[in-house]
Amino acid sequence: QGHKIIDFSMYDAHRAGFEKVVFIIKKENEKDFRECVGDRVSRHMEVEYVFQELDKVPEGFQIPEGRVKPWGTAHALLCCREAVDGPFAMINADDFYGPGAYRMIYDWLSRVDESARPMRFAMVGYKLGNTVTPSGKVCRGVCRTSGGRLEHIEERTCVVRLPEGPAYSPDGGSSFVPLAEDCTVSMNFWGFPQRFLEQAKKDFPEFLNRALSENPLKAEYFLPSIVSRMIDEQGTGVQVLRSTD
Repeated sequence: QGHKIIDFSMYDAHRAGFEKVVFIIKKENEKDFRECVGDRVSRHMEVEYVFQELDKVPEGFQIPEGRVKPWGTAHALLCCREAVDGPFAMINADDFYGPGAYRMIYDWLSRVDESARPMRFAMVGYKLGNTVTPSGKVCRGVCRTSGGRLEHIEERTCVVRLPEGPAYSPDGGSSFVPLAEDCTVSMNFWGFPQRFLEQAKKDFPEFLNRALSENPLKAEYFLPSIVSRMIDEQGTGVQVLRSTD
């Protein structure tokens, strides 16, 4: 009926209790985005725009010649540091998450202790079989959990549904490794305390040092990699909110 996926996201977030939305977009898309999405949403929620640009890197780093790809989901979050003043949820604009997921993450965020050490996060986890399609590939964070807590997450950038079931390709489609239909995956629906943004800022230079030498044109600063590192090194607790949507 002409609705956009992001319309469902904003509607579900609003009725779950969220009052503000920060759109992370490219500056050149601002006019069209306001007309197509933002102006309508602003009648119901507080709206703010931030811009993810390639040149938003720490002082002393140079953008590789020929680089056009954005720096990834963690960099997108860094771009909105000034627009976030409390616990927050993060979603992808082009995924459908289901209304139950927003209610769970809002309830968790309303109780989160900003001062807890180590930090506490939440992630909505989905059954892999509910999130793949025979008509194309998707990116998913494949999770290892225990007792409702996230132990490890591995970003898989080529997950498909084969006739025999879900699988991922480690080499761009030349070969495939089976995945369990009911394994827990992340679709980048996170709940964070505000100070998580400071950790992402702290880790960004190390990522750039590695990326600029190994894969300067395509390397991405993935959010799950920060979370996994904080689990391993700092004992960060990540509660997995299991969704059946």
